Amino acid sequence: MSNQTALIVDDEPDIRSLLEITLGRMGITTYTAADLSSARALLEEHKPQLCLTDMNLPDGNGIELVQWIQQHSPSTPVAVITAYGSMDTAIESLKAGAFDFVSKPVELPRLRELVNSALKLSEPKVQKTTEADNPGLLLGNSPELRKLRNQTRKLARSQAPVFISGESGSGKELVARMIHLQGPRAEAPFVAVNCGAIPSELMESEFFGHKKGSFTGAVENKVGLFRSADGGTLFLDEVADLPLAMQVKLLRAIQEKAVRPVGDTKEIPVDIRVLSATHKNLPELVLSGDFRQDLFYRINVIELAVPALRERRDDIPLLAEHILERIAGEYECDPATLTSAAIDRLKSYDFPGNVRELENILERAFTLCDEDRIDAGDLHLGGAVAQGSAARGPGNGGGELSDLVPEGEIDLEDYLETIERQAIEKALEATRWNKTAAAKRLGISFRAMRYRLKKLGME
Repeated sequence: MSNQTALIVDDEPDIRSLLEITLGRMGITTYTAADLSSARALLEEHKPQLCLTDMNLPDGNGIELVQWIQQHSPSTPVAVITAYGSMDTAIESLKAGAFDFVSKPVELPRLRELVNSALKLSEPKVQKTTEADNPGLLLGNSPELRKLRNQTRKLARSQAPVFISGESGSGKELVARMIHLQGPRAEAPFVAVNCGAIPSELMESEFFGHKKGSFTGAVENKVGLFRSADGGTLFLDEVADLPLAMQVKLLRAIQEKAVRPVGDTKEIPVDIRVLSATHKNLPELVLSGDFRQDLFYRINVIELAVPALRERRDDIPLLAEHILERIAGEYECDPATLTSAAIDRLKSYDFPGNVRELENILERAFTLCDEDRIDAGDLHLGGAVAQGSAARGPGNGGGELSDLVPEGEIDLEDYLETIERQAIEKALEATRWNKTAAAKRLGISFRAMRYRLKKLGME
């Protein structure tokens, strides 16, 4: 291994020796200190790539050292060794800026895992553009966005659980993904799960897996989300939607760093970083008894607030340009540009659905605008879309609409897609599959035709 170095700070000679031997076998050169003052001197002299410190030291505590390193050598990851079961101390150290913690008695496999992760942070970055360098929809030059990107970069260096708060559509999953991609777990899986989308009776099996035959329908072994994310990051979106019974099991899995698949007798260790998010007010749910306080403290070690789009209106033109370029790429068309009137209209709109709503508005406008220019009227913001023209669409030969809608329950999306598909097929057949002529016949632009063909899988 290369000349990697670590500083071990502990006033117990036995523990210092154990850590020295373990790190020595990993090819790491170690320096040792028995107190804070000598630790500071060694840190300034040798600039090690990692620091491991005990919590209780003769002249202070580990958190003081974490804070000192944050000020004087912020690029040095520091892990804290805590007494068994003292979770509050571990959380306090993470909030102070510790990379991670390990409990006494120190489990050597867990220590090696931690050391390897920490050293990845010290590796010189290869100069190439990676997914982590692409801000995606975290684009913008507003102070709010710059602050968010800086916080994301800083949190990526830690292993602390992060709770991401923000309105629906503001980009919470994107923030979680950026934390993962910029950290030492970037090469491992990023598994995102919407907690509100899993039926409660399947939740335990989805999270922790199951053994074949453990219940009706369990025809084979299932790994589960926790083990799928092993070595990487598990992102729990809409975590407020978890039922109380599942909250207890989730807390245990996070605390023990292990899961027990349904129908199994033994626990399987997992190494994951947990990030979570919801648009709901979690502190309120804790007060009302709908969310467990102990789980809230565990997942909310550090809170990161994602600003709403209306709080950073100056970022809208840049975001819109990026979204329109992406849409043009997807539909293999030339990008459309926004007129200054359209930009002003967007900047004056409140975006209750945030960035996700901006994407939907622009995608719709892109397919309906003329000649690659989107004007304010193409955005259809506020006020109903002219319904008369829509109702008198081509092919609706004055028949009563109620005659066309089947009786009983229908899946509206599927039903409308079927009608759209039939109308397009009819127009294409009538024009011998000339897409330009078919678009004209349907009263839509060629681009709108391309968009619909792609959306319906009819290309």
